[in-house]
Amino acid sequence: MSKLPKAKIVTSTMIASSVLLSGCGLFGGDQAMQEIDPPQDVTYVEDGTTVTEENSNVQNNDEATTETVTREIYLIDSDGYVVPQTFDLPKSEGAAKQVLEYLVDGGPISNMLPDGFRAVLPADTQVQTNLLEDGTIVADFSQEFTNYKAEDEMRILQAITWTLTQFDSVKNVKIRINGHDQTVMPVNNTPINNEGLSREDGINLDNSGVVDMLDSELVTLYFLSQQGDNVYYVPVTRRVEEMGQDKIVTAVNELIEGPGLISGLLSEFNPEAKLISEPTYEDGVVTLNFNESILGNLEGTAISKHVLNSIVFSLTDQPGVESVAIQVNGNSELLTDSGESLLEPVSRPSSVNTGEF
Repeated sequence: MSKLPKAKIVTSTMIASSVLLSGCGLFGGDQAMQEIDPPQDVTYVEDGTTVTEENSNVQNNDEATTETVTREIYLIDSDGYVVPQTFDLPKSEGAAKQVLEYLVDGGPISNMLPDGFRAVLPADTQVQTNLLEDGTIVADFSQEFTNYKAEDEMRILQAITWTLTQFDSVKNVKIRINGHDQTVMPVNNTPINNEGLSREDGINLDNSGVVDMLDSELVTLYFLSQQGDNVYYVPVTRRVEEMGQDKIVTAVNELIEGPGLISGLLSEFNPEAKLISEPTYEDGVVTLNFNESILGNLEGTAISKHVLNSIVFSLTDQPGVESVAIQVNGNSELLTDSGESLLEPVSRPSSVNTGEF
């Protein structure tokens, strides 16, 4: 078996709601958008061709045709977590600039906000973007960008970074204010890496329980939260002590452990669930073999879609993992609790929370 890096994860609280996502029959959402804003002073080419828009929807009415594209916008929920929400936005040539404008309080996101969520950037913030050939995008904000509360500073950095890096073309994000590069954020002086911010910096950071920061690593896990009838997935980057395990094993074990009682997050994992053999990895597919405790219903024949989604989202965030195959005692003839077959590996969709419940 090819080994992947190492990592860790969370506790178990049950909820009754069921999120119905599509995509491979399970999640939903279009494939990841590959186009991005054309740079202002350089020409960006990907794999020898100019990056172009794909996967747009067309909505017709008597007066006009409006093309839309599916985008993830990272918002703040009532518990202070930065959470992706998926929206169909008007098709725009300046895709990166557009998604950042949907992060602005009082901006175009205002009439679309799910209950319990708020935008992350200060009102009236203006932005320009420039994508460089190395995959770094420069986000240049107006002075209004500095009008935020100190406690929102990390949330702002994470929301900007994860919203922009949904595009395959974008690897790193640099921040400017009125044309000036920023080495620290303006309110709470959070340092900004000279090479730019990336998803490797994490989201909703959880450093609890780690004493030795040097002998530890980061892993991003997906837990559940709920606002009224709205059940959604929250990415949490947890720092875990390096235990010499395969990172896939560590992530699965942390998911079973759960999100922690004080986190306010939820999980449907049975705490008795465990891997009964080492994961295998081949051609982007990770195969996990669990004991029967991974099965959630009373008859013990189906896997909760929440459990499955948490596994797939968490593992496909790791480099090289494209899909996950699930077995129980070596048996692949499994179903989800809504009846979908799990004979084939499950791939990650581009959109995490679609609002389709």
